[in-house]
Amino acid sequence: MLITLVAVALLAFYVAWNLGANDVANAMGTSVGSKAVTLKQALIIAGVLEFTGAVLFGHEVTETLATKIANPSLFAATPQIFVVGMVTVLISCGVWLQIATSRGLPVSSSHAVVGAIAGFSWVALGVNAIDWSSIKLITIGWILTPLISGAIAALFYSQIKHWILDQPNQVVQLQEWIPWLSTVLLSVFGVIVLPSLTEPLTNFVIKQVGFTIPAYDIPLLTGAVAAVGLTIISWRQLAETVDKAVTGELLLTLQSPVPSPQSLLPNPVERLFGRFQLLSACFVAFAHGSNDLGNAIAPLAAIVYINRTGTVPTDGITIPLWILILGGAGIVGGLAVWGKKVIATIGENIIALQPSSGFCAELATATTILIASRLGLPVSTSHALVGGVVGIGLVQNIKSIKFQTLKGIAAAWLITIPMSAGLSAAMFSIARILFL
Repeated sequence: MLITLVAVALLAFYVAWNLGANDVANAMGTSVGSKAVTLKQALIIAGVLEFTGAVLFGHEVTETLATKIANPSLFAATPQIFVVGMVTVLISCGVWLQIATSRGLPVSSSHAVVGAIAGFSWVALGVNAIDWSSIKLITIGWILTPLISGAIAALFYSQIKHWILDQPNQVVQLQEWIPWLSTVLLSVFGVIVLPSLTEPLTNFVIKQVGFTIPAYDIPLLTGAVAAVGLTIISWRQLAETVDKAVTGELLLTLQSPVPSPQSLLPNPVERLFGRFQLLSACFVAFAHGSNDLGNAIAPLAAIVYINRTGTVPTDGITIPLWILILGGAGIVGGLAVWGKKVIATIGENIIALQPSSGFCAELATATTILIASRLGLPVSTSHALVGGVVGIGLVQNIKSIKFQTLKGIAAAWLITIPMSAGLSAAMFSIARILFL
């Protein structure tokens, strides 16, 4: 059994590697494409924050995927079938993600895992073994996610374009808008990230100090202080950048359309949006690590549970820390080694991005994830981000959108669930003949 666990752990690492190369890469693609960060900086940011989010908060989604998609009670009498099925899930997901990554196509790892679990469950125990309500919600999410994100991104960007970018004095307009931009940024990402980050402090205040406070008081206070701090810092940075531009240190003009040799960004306004986008990219990486790690390690967690207890997990399960670390390390490695193609697709091959437009795409992605989570809809970061980029392209100029790239992405989205389900079903059929 030890050899089996080692082999399964290696498979989980392989899936996490491909998840990093695809999912994480597309999450960072807008930041690299807009030149808010370099590829090396994106790898470092994503590596640290994805790993941190995965290890600290990656257990919840893992529990859901390990116990909710296939009906675990149907496997209670035959845990060995469930183990073999989860191994085929890992193989089929890893293979499909690697195929998509090699072609630079951003796909949903969540959909790949769900499809693979559904595929082996159908072959093992029939159609009733699949939780069809989950499949239906995913289908609805597939349609709605890019539409909602695109609409939100178009709304955000059209307002920034009208009130700041198209104004004769962009810097003055940006100074007036900085408090609002800071508040929106920290409100959207804060709702996603801050409750998890501040939960230990909240628990300490309640249990150790004995002071009962509502659960969201500390996150709200933290977010408010952060918004004020970000506003003050941004005002100072904008003033310093303008001063340097005036004195010629950066060789910039306020309306310069072309980046100078000293700067990747064309003017003080875009430089500041680049800093905002850097911050939003950090939030995206942390939230993504918290949510999507489960796609890689849920099957391994289920197998470890069965090995320890001899029963199939039917409710919540405890995820060992070593599994979270294994998944986090795989994500970081895959992003660093194989992530460049998908980063290029999102950041450069749909529309040309600047920090202002890339910031809006990331903000729309986070808002869409937040809305969908509250509605109970499973969402894909890939779908939301692509939808956001397209929404911005529609505001800029529909002719700027590279529809050939979108056709390939849409095709990959459509076939992810059936492809991963088919692979899993075929592999399980062979494994059942050989091993069961």
